[in-house]
Amino acid sequence: MPPIAQPVRPPSMLVQGVLWMIGCLASFIGMAVASRELAGSLSVVQILFFRSLVGLGVLVLLAPRVWPACRKAQRIGLHLTRNIIHFAAQYCWTLGVVLLPLAEVFALEFTMPVWVAVFAWALLGERIHHARLTAVLGSFAGVLVILRPGVEIIDPAAFIVLAAAMGYGLSIVLVKRLTEDCAPLVIVAFMIVMQLPMGFALALLDWRAPTLPDLPWILLAGITGLSAHYTMARALRLLEASTVVPIDFARVPLIALVGFWVYGEALDPWLGVGAFMIFAANYYALRREARAAP
Repeated sequence: MPPIAQPVRPPSMLVQGVLWMIGCLASFIGMAVASRELAGSLSVVQILFFRSLVGLGVLVLLAPRVWPACRKAQRIGLHLTRNIIHFAAQYCWTLGVVLLPLAEVFALEFTMPVWVAVFAWALLGERIHHARLTAVLGSFAGVLVILRPGVEIIDPAAFIVLAAAMGYGLSIVLVKRLTEDCAPLVIVAFMIVMQLPMGFALALLDWRAPTLPDLPWILLAGITGLSAHYTMARALRLLEASTVVPIDFARVPLIALVGFWVYGEALDPWLGVGAFMIFAANYYALRREARAAP
Protein backbone atom coordinates (compact mmCIF):
# COMPACT_ATOMS: atom_id res chain seq x y z
CA MET A 1 0.00 0.00 0.00
CA PRO A 2 1.51 3.38 -0.95
CA PRO A 3 2.18 5.82 1.90
CA ILE A 4 -0.56 8.29 2.68
CA ALA A 5 0.33 11.70 1.30
CA GLN A 6 0.68 14.40 3.89
CA PRO A 7 -1.39 17.55 3.33
CA VAL A 8 0.57 20.33 1.68
CA ARG A 9 0.41 23.53 3.68
CA PRO A 10 0.20 26.85 1.81
CA PRO A 11 3.44 28.88 1.76
CA SER A 12 1.72 31.64 3.76
CA MET A 13 1.08 29.19 6.63
CA LEU A 14 4.72 28.11 6.55
CA VAL A 15 5.91 31.72 6.72
CA GLN A 16 3.52 32.55 9.54
CA GLY A 17 4.55 29.45 11.47
CA VAL A 18 8.24 30.27 11.11
CA LEU A 19 7.59 33.83 12.30
CA TRP A 20 5.76 32.53 15.37
CA MET A 21 8.74 30.24 16.07
CA ILE A 22 11.15 33.17 15.76
CA GLY A 23 9.03 34.91 18.39
CA CYS A 24 9.23 31.76 20.50
CA LEU A 25 13.03 31.64 20.25
CA ALA A 26 13.28 35.32 21.19
CA SER A 27 10.93 34.74 24.14
CA PHE A 28 12.92 31.87 25.64
CA ILE A 29 16.20 33.73 25.20
CA GLY A 30 14.72 36.91 26.67
CA MET A 31 13.36 34.99 29.66
CA ALA A 32 16.76 33.41 30.34
CA VAL A 33 18.64 36.72 30.11
CA ALA A 34 16.07 38.54 32.25
CA SER A 35 16.23 35.81 34.91
CA ARG A 36 20.02 35.98 35.06
CA GLU A 37 20.00 39.77 35.29
CA LEU A 38 17.43 39.72 38.10
CA ALA A 39 19.39 37.08 40.02
CA GLY A 40 21.92 39.74 40.94
CA SER A 41 19.40 41.51 43.17
CA LEU A 42 16.46 39.13 43.70
CA SER A 43 16.09 35.54 44.88
CA VAL A 44 15.00 32.85 42.43
CA VAL A 45 11.56 32.52 44.05
CA GLN A 46 11.11 36.29 43.80
CA ILE A 47 11.81 36.07 40.07
CA LEU A 48 9.10 33.42 39.75
CA PHE A 49 6.72 35.50 41.86
CA PHE A 50 7.16 38.63 39.76
CA ARG A 51 6.79 36.60 36.55
CA SER A 52 3.43 35.35 37.82
CA LEU A 53 2.49 38.87 38.94
CA VAL A 54 3.03 40.21 35.42
CA GLY A 55 1.04 37.24 34.12
CA LEU A 56 -1.79 38.13 36.49
CA GLY A 57 -1.91 41.61 34.95
CA VAL A 58 -2.34 40.04 31.51
CA LEU A 59 -4.94 37.65 32.91
CA VAL A 60 -6.99 40.54 34.31
CA LEU A 61 -7.21 42.01 30.81
CA LEU A 62 -8.55 38.67 29.55
CA ALA A 63 -10.91 38.17 32.50
CA PRO A 64 -14.15 38.47 30.47
CA ARG A 65 -13.02 35.53 28.31
CA VAL A 66 -11.42 33.42 31.04
CA TRP A 67 -13.62 33.83 34.12
CA PRO A 68 -16.78 32.05 32.88
CA ALA A 69 -14.75 29.00 31.83
CA CYS A 70 -12.71 29.00 35.06
CA ARG A 71 -15.89 28.91 37.12
CA LYS A 72 -16.85 25.64 35.43
CA ALA A 73 -13.37 24.15 35.69
CA GLN A 74 -13.01 20.59 36.95
CA ARG A 75 -10.11 18.61 38.42
CA ILE A 76 -8.91 21.34 40.76
CA GLY A 77 -6.74 18.79 42.53
CA LEU A 78 -5.02 17.86 39.29
CA HIS A 79 -4.52 21.56 38.51
CA LEU A 80 -2.85 21.99 41.90
CA THR A 81 -0.62 18.93 41.46
CA ARG A 82 0.43 20.05 38.01
CA ASN A 83 1.26 23.56 39.19
CA ILE A 84 3.29 22.40 42.18
CA ILE A 85 5.39 20.25 39.84
CA HIS A 86 5.63 23.00 37.22
CA PHE A 87 6.62 25.59 39.84
CA ALA A 88 9.38 23.31 41.13
CA ALA A 89 10.59 22.73 37.54
CA GLN A 90 10.63 26.48 36.89
CA TYR A 91 12.63 27.00 40.08
CA CYS A 92 15.21 24.41 38.97
CA TRP A 93 15.41 25.86 35.45
CA THR A 94 15.86 29.44 36.70
CA LEU A 95 18.48 28.31 39.20
CA GLY A 96 20.28 26.53 36.37
CA VAL A 97 20.23 29.72 34.28
CA VAL A 98 21.95 31.50 37.18
CA LEU A 99 24.58 28.82 37.86
CA LEU A 100 25.43 27.27 34.48
CA PRO A 101 26.40 28.51 31.01
CA LEU A 102 23.17 29.37 29.21
CA ALA A 103 23.85 26.99 26.31
CA GLU A 104 24.28 24.05 28.70
CA VAL A 105 20.94 24.81 30.35
CA PHE A 106 19.13 24.89 27.00
CA ALA A 107 20.88 21.74 25.76
CA LEU A 108 20.01 19.71 28.86
CA GLU A 109 16.45 21.03 28.72
CA PHE A 110 16.05 19.30 25.35
CA THR A 111 15.91 15.95 27.19
CA MET A 112 12.32 16.88 28.13
CA PRO A 113 10.70 14.77 25.33
CA VAL A 114 12.31 11.71 26.88
CA TRP A 115 10.64 12.39 30.22
CA VAL A 116 7.33 13.05 28.47
CA ALA A 117 7.54 9.57 26.90
CA VAL A 118 8.46 7.93 30.21
CA PHE A 119 5.68 9.60 32.21
CA ALA A 120 3.13 9.09 29.42
CA TRP A 121 3.96 5.38 29.59
CA ALA A 122 3.74 5.30 33.39
CA LEU A 123 0.63 7.46 33.85
CA LEU A 124 -1.31 7.26 30.60
CA GLY A 125 -0.40 3.77 29.46
CA GLU A 126 1.14 4.98 26.19
CA ARG A 127 3.56 2.53 24.60
CA ILE A 128 7.24 3.34 24.19
CA HIS A 129 7.94 2.24 20.62
CA HIS A 130 11.32 1.45 19.12
CA ALA A 131 11.76 5.00 17.82
CA ARG A 132 11.05 6.54 21.22
CA LEU A 133 13.43 4.07 22.91
CA THR A 134 16.08 5.22 20.44
CA ALA A 135 15.40 8.80 21.54
CA VAL A 136 15.81 7.84 25.20
CA LEU A 137 19.15 6.11 24.60
CA GLY A 138 20.41 8.81 22.23
CA SER A 139 19.47 11.59 24.65
CA PHE A 140 21.23 9.77 27.50
CA ALA A 141 24.36 9.46 25.37
CA GLY A 142 24.14 13.17 24.53
CA VAL A 143 23.91 14.07 28.21
CA LEU A 144 27.03 11.99 28.91
CA VAL A 145 28.90 13.84 26.16
CA ILE A 146 27.86 17.21 27.64
CA LEU A 147 28.73 16.28 31.23
CA ARG A 148 31.71 14.00 30.41
CA PRO A 149 31.87 12.19 33.77
CA GLY A 150 35.39 11.07 34.63
CA VAL A 151 36.91 13.63 32.24
CA GLU A 152 35.68 16.78 33.96
CA ILE A 153 34.13 17.46 37.34
CA ILE A 154 30.35 17.46 36.89
CA ASP A 155 28.70 20.63 38.10
CA PRO A 156 25.84 19.62 40.44
CA ALA A 157 23.76 22.36 38.84
CA ALA A 158 23.55 20.19 35.71
CA PHE A 159 21.44 17.70 37.66
CA ILE A 160 19.20 20.57 38.77
CA VAL A 161 18.50 21.37 35.10
CA LEU A 162 17.85 17.69 34.36
CA ALA A 163 15.39 17.71 37.28
CA ALA A 164 13.73 20.73 35.64
CA ALA A 165 13.42 18.85 32.34
CA MET A 166 11.92 15.90 34.22
CA GLY A 167 9.43 18.19 35.97
CA TYR A 168 8.46 19.87 32.69
CA GLY A 169 7.95 16.45 31.13
CA LEU A 170 5.63 15.34 33.94
CA SER A 171 3.83 18.69 33.77
CA ILE A 172 3.13 18.22 30.04
CA VAL A 173 1.63 14.78 30.67
CA LEU A 174 -0.64 16.23 33.36
CA VAL A 175 -1.64 19.05 31.01
CA LYS A 176 -2.62 16.41 28.47
CA ARG A 177 -5.02 15.00 31.04
CA LEU A 178 -6.35 18.44 31.89
CA THR A 179 -7.12 19.24 28.25
CA GLU A 180 -9.80 16.54 28.37
CA ASP A 181 -11.94 18.95 30.45
CA CYS A 182 -10.29 22.39 30.27
CA ALA A 183 -9.41 24.84 27.50
CA PRO A 184 -5.71 25.81 27.22
CA LEU A 185 -6.43 29.37 28.36
CA VAL A 186 -8.10 28.03 31.51
CA ILE A 187 -5.04 25.88 32.25
CA VAL A 188 -2.80 28.94 31.90
CA ALA A 189 -5.14 30.97 34.13
CA PHE A 190 -4.96 28.37 36.90
CA MET A 191 -1.18 28.23 36.47
CA ILE A 192 -0.89 31.96 37.16
CA VAL A 193 -3.43 32.05 40.00
CA MET A 194 -1.96 29.03 41.78
CA GLN A 195 1.74 29.72 41.27
CA LEU A 196 1.48 33.38 42.31
CA PRO A 197 0.86 32.62 46.02
CA MET A 198 3.44 29.82 45.92
CA GLY A 199 6.09 32.25 44.77
CA PHE A 200 4.98 34.97 47.19
CA ALA A 201 4.99 32.67 50.24
CA LEU A 202 8.48 31.36 49.47
CA ALA A 203 9.79 34.81 48.50
CA LEU A 204 8.87 36.15 51.95
CA LEU A 205 11.50 33.84 53.43
CA ASP A 206 14.23 35.73 51.56
CA TRP A 207 12.65 39.00 50.45
CA ARG A 208 14.85 41.59 48.80
CA ALA A 209 13.33 44.89 47.80
CA PRO A 210 13.42 45.27 44.00
CA THR A 211 14.95 48.44 42.64
CA LEU A 212 13.91 50.64 39.73
CA PRO A 213 16.53 49.11 37.38
CA ASP A 214 14.93 45.71 38.07
CA LEU A 215 11.57 46.78 36.66
CA PRO A 216 12.36 46.37 32.93
CA TRP A 217 13.82 42.91 33.59
CA ILE A 218 10.77 41.93 35.67
CA LEU A 219 8.47 42.98 32.84
CA LEU A 220 10.62 41.16 30.28
CA ALA A 221 10.68 37.96 32.37
CA GLY A 222 6.92 38.06 32.91
CA ILE A 223 5.96 38.87 29.33
CA THR A 224 8.36 36.38 27.73
CA GLY A 225 7.26 33.70 30.21
CA LEU A 226 3.78 33.94 28.68
CA SER A 227 4.75 34.70 25.08
CA ALA A 228 7.11 31.70 24.84
CA HIS A 229 4.27 29.24 25.37
CA TYR A 230 1.75 31.25 23.36
CA THR A 231 3.99 31.59 20.29
CA MET A 232 4.91 27.89 20.45
CA ALA A 233 1.21 26.95 20.51
CA ARG A 234 0.48 29.24 17.54
CA ALA A 235 3.39 27.76 15.59
CA LEU A 236 2.20 24.20 16.26
CA ARG A 237 -1.21 25.11 14.84
CA LEU A 238 0.42 26.11 11.54
CA LEU A 239 3.38 23.72 11.26
CA GLU A 240 4.04 20.03 11.71
CA ALA A 241 5.89 19.16 14.92
CA SER A 242 8.72 17.75 12.78
CA THR A 243 9.16 21.26 11.36
CA VAL A 244 8.90 23.04 14.70
CA VAL A 245 11.53 20.93 16.49
CA PRO A 246 14.51 21.82 14.24
CA ILE A 247 13.62 25.52 14.48
CA ASP A 248 13.24 25.25 18.25
CA PHE A 249 16.66 23.61 18.48
CA ALA A 250 18.15 26.85 17.16
CA ARG A 251 17.75 28.06 20.74
CA VAL A 252 20.94 26.22 21.68
CA PRO A 253 23.42 27.92 19.27
CA LEU A 254 21.62 31.27 19.64
CA ILE A 255 21.80 31.25 23.44
CA ALA A 256 25.43 30.10 23.19
CA LEU A 257 26.20 33.23 21.16
CA VAL A 258 24.29 35.40 23.65
CA GLY A 259 26.24 33.83 26.51
CA PHE A 260 29.50 34.42 24.66
CA TRP A 261 28.80 38.06 23.74
CA VAL A 262 27.01 39.20 26.88
CA TYR A 263 28.55 37.08 29.65
CA GLY A 264 31.86 35.92 28.16
CA GLU A 265 30.91 32.23 28.35
CA ALA A 266 33.16 29.84 26.44
CA LEU A 267 31.84 28.12 23.31
CA ASP A 268 32.29 24.44 24.24
CA PRO A 269 32.43 22.16 21.17
CA TRP A 270 31.57 19.09 23.27
CA LEU A 271 28.38 20.78 24.40
CA GLY A 272 27.49 21.30 20.76
CA VAL A 273 28.12 17.62 19.97
CA GLY A 274 26.03 16.43 22.91
CA ALA A 275 23.22 18.87 22.15
CA PHE A 276 23.12 17.70 18.53
CA MET A 277 22.95 14.06 19.67
CA ILE A 278 19.94 14.86 21.88
CA PHE A 279 18.27 16.75 19.05
CA ALA A 280 18.99 14.09 16.41
CA ALA A 281 17.67 11.26 18.60
CA ASN A 282 14.40 13.05 19.35
CA TYR A 283 13.97 14.29 15.79
CA TYR A 284 14.48 10.76 14.47
CA ALA A 285 11.80 9.45 16.85
CA LEU A 286 9.42 12.24 15.88
CA ARG A 287 9.80 11.55 12.15
CA ARG A 288 9.36 7.79 12.61
CA GLU A 289 6.23 8.27 14.71
CA ALA A 290 4.81 10.75 12.18
CA ARG A 291 5.29 8.23 9.33
CA ALA A 292 3.72 5.44 11.38
CA ALA A 293 0.64 7.52 12.26
CA PRO A 294 -2.50 6.66 10.24
